[in-house]
Amino acid sequence: MANDKVVLAYSGGLDTSIIIPWLNENYGLDVIAMVADVGQGEDIDAVVQKAYTTGAKKVVVQDLRDEFVREYITPTVQAGAMYEGKYLLGTSIARPVIAKAQVEVALAEGATSVAHGCTGKGNDQVRFEHAYQALAPELKVIAPWREWDLRSREDCIDYAEAHNIQVSASRVKIHSRDRNLWHVSHEGGELEDANNAPLDTTWTMTRSPQEAPDKDELVTIGFERGIPVSVGGQTLEPVQLVELLNEIGARNAIGRIDLVENRFVGMKSRGCYETPGGTLIVAAHAELEALTLERDVKHYKQHVGLRYADMVYNGLWFTPLREALDAFVLQTQTTVTGSVTLSLYKGNIAIAGRTSPFSLYSDELSSFTMGDSYDQRDAAGFIRILGLPARTQAKLRSLQQDQSHKVVSK
Repeated sequence: MANDKVVLAYSGGLDTSIIIPWLNENYGLDVIAMVADVGQGEDIDAVVQKAYTTGAKKVVVQDLRDEFVREYITPTVQAGAMYEGKYLLGTSIARPVIAKAQVEVALAEGATSVAHGCTGKGNDQVRFEHAYQALAPELKVIAPWREWDLRSREDCIDYAEAHNIQVSASRVKIHSRDRNLWHVSHEGGELEDANNAPLDTTWTMTRSPQEAPDKDELVTIGFERGIPVSVGGQTLEPVQLVELLNEIGARNAIGRIDLVENRFVGMKSRGCYETPGGTLIVAAHAELEALTLERDVKHYKQHVGLRYADMVYNGLWFTPLREALDAFVLQTQTTVTGSVTLSLYKGNIAIAGRTSPFSLYSDELSSFTMGDSYDQRDAAGFIRILGLPARTQAKLRSLQQDQSHKVVSK
């Protein structure tokens, strides 16, 4: 295997930093580090230099931010996908776009293998490897966490120190963080005990409610066919729009959640997530759908959103079912055009206004005043027809009770 190549999904964090020398030592492969820019806000040049310093033969940087927003984040927003009622899938939805780029680099470079730094306990290993199988099943997968004898992040730090690799993680209250354009996640440290509150220093993206402004801030988000396109009436490109809403949400303490979640591999884990801009987008989108979607479509779409969230969380992005659900969701979004104004105050979101040219809300119909469009007397017949099964059941129960009383009296 002496001159074979492996493409490593490389972030420059603790795990992937030590994987480069480990692959050199244990596989003798030429390591190509694929650095995916998904808006993590890091010094990409420094990450590239670190990869070369630790033994990479080549580094390929992929700017995936626009693709990430357009083709991955936006469909989850349109679907209403939220895992277990809280999580907006920030880490989950980034994995398929990274894995896809990694596979493309591997095929272009003639590599025989791909590698990742996911642990054997987490969901990310499923997300990456399912994508590899769907896109290029001929590639061999190397998952060091399932092979090496390192068992903890402390062991990884020991390995890094032994190989003179600089890492930012410390031995005290180690946090594992993942940041991209959509969110930042926090695990480990004090969060490993579900009874511990997160420390003030755990949060890195958003202000606390105590630090947020003492006055509410209004923000208006415009949508076209379920896609956010403007803020405050200004049309923005997708990446710019998310970045701006991240700033607005973060300074108003929007988007923090603390979640004990059910991992796909069967265990519960605890994480804290910050999704300021995403929380604003999702809240506004839901309000616009309430205004524009027909009742049965909206109710059925809620089921689709739950299924969609499960698929994204479980790493099943590249599947026929996800593509089929996308087709349904896109049909529902044809009238989801308009704008929603949100009032933000110390972590809270209130709806300050909503409007759409496709609004199904009728002042005349919703008013208590009688009008020509709706004759309230028609409701009597509707309710009587609706209650036919209930009346039939009531008669049956009465008959059964009479028969029971006759038997008792005998």
